Amino acid sequence: MEERILRANQEAFDRLQLAQPTIVGIGTAGEDIPGMDKMTVLHAGPPITWDRMSGPLRGAIVGGLIYEGLAKDEAEALELAASGKITFDSCHHHNAVGPMAGVTTFRMPVWKLRNEAFGNMAYCTLNEGLGKVLRYGAFSEEVIDRLKWMEKVLAPVLKATLALAGPIDLKTMIAQVVQMGDEGHNRNKAGTSLLIRELAPYLVMTEFSDEDKRDVLKFMHSNDHFFLNLTMPACKCALDPLEGIENSTMVYTMARNGTDFGIRVSGLGNRWFTAPAEIIDGLFFPGFTKEDANPDIGDSVITETCGIGGFAMATAPAIVQFVGGTPQDAFNFTSSMYEITIGESTAFKLPPMNFRGSPTGIDIMKVIETQIRPIINTGIAHKNAGVGQVGAGLVRPPMKCFEDALEAFVVDAQSRGLI
Repeated sequence: MEERILRANQEAFDRLQLAQPTIVGIGTAGEDIPGMDKMTVLHAGPPITWDRMSGPLRGAIVGGLIYEGLAKDEAEALELAASGKITFDSCHHHNAVGPMAGVTTFRMPVWKLRNEAFGNMAYCTLNEGLGKVLRYGAFSEEVIDRLKWMEKVLAPVLKATLALAGPIDLKTMIAQVVQMGDEGHNRNKAGTSLLIRELAPYLVMTEFSDEDKRDVLKFMHSNDHFFLNLTMPACKCALDPLEGIENSTMVYTMARNGTDFGIRVSGLGNRWFTAPAEIIDGLFFPGFTKEDANPDIGDSVITETCGIGGFAMATAPAIVQFVGGTPQDAFNFTSSMYEITIGESTAFKLPPMNFRGSPTGIDIMKVIETQIRPIINTGIAHKNAGVGQVGAGLVRPPMKCFEDALEAFVVDAQSRGLI
């Protein structure tokens, strides 16, 4: 059995290394994401019902329903959400990912990415910027107005720009940014800068007004996290081909919805293994404390699943100013992740680690054996709807997710007569 597992894990690891995530355009959730309709709302993390949703997720859903014109205010949105008329589902079930609350609705513009090595697609909404934003559960008028501007101006400008620029190789770009001080999850200054550099020559060639072009460039320039909504689907489409590799113990999904943390394992297909999400340990904005924090939320942990984010913190020592700790802590976190992973990335090389590849391919057996849980850096949402981000910090998945997954793996192997 051990030999079968080693071969299966090598196959999973090789598929991940072969991935070629590429930007191929801008679309809309309703037209491009499989299984979407006007009464469907996608969210981050494993599946969850309305009655168990956290404050920020509920707030984002309220905002999404108002944005779609399905409700005129918070009261109507809450009534509709609880009515059973809305279909709630995980972004991950629809080839998509969403930061924080992850709410994706029919009209929202999305990035379209293709894994050129395997042909599968991945989608993600466009990043709203910081402050009061839907992904942190805010739904005020300014939030809705910004979403409408993104739909009417930002997305069309970017769509026309990409039509001129052609496909953009994201794997190479991410490989560059991890050598420029980004880790691809909470530090995206280099990534956003490289993206603007790639798009700007073609953006100015579009037929939109100078005002629209200026506003789009200023919006991207003022939002260091703009690139996050590309690293996420890049990692998603790189990992999806790992689903269903018999006998593999490699994790191909980690995600959280603000109530539950969930993982999926290559050899166990589409099954989720969940446990209560933990409270993040980090730095809080003035006026907020740990008492205000919602449990861990968002699909952005797909970056760690792919070997960047928290796993590559050694290459981004400045991240500690945002999430807490010291540069040595960042180095130590990356070092410890080699103990629970199958190999090293052939693309993402870390200068402070003497250009060693980032630790990649979480193995549930190694997590259980070492009792080392994956490290994640992340933003912190307020536990109440409508407040927004209150800080950032570090968190780990519950060990129970890995214990339950390994138990299921053993039961599955026994049922097939392998042990």
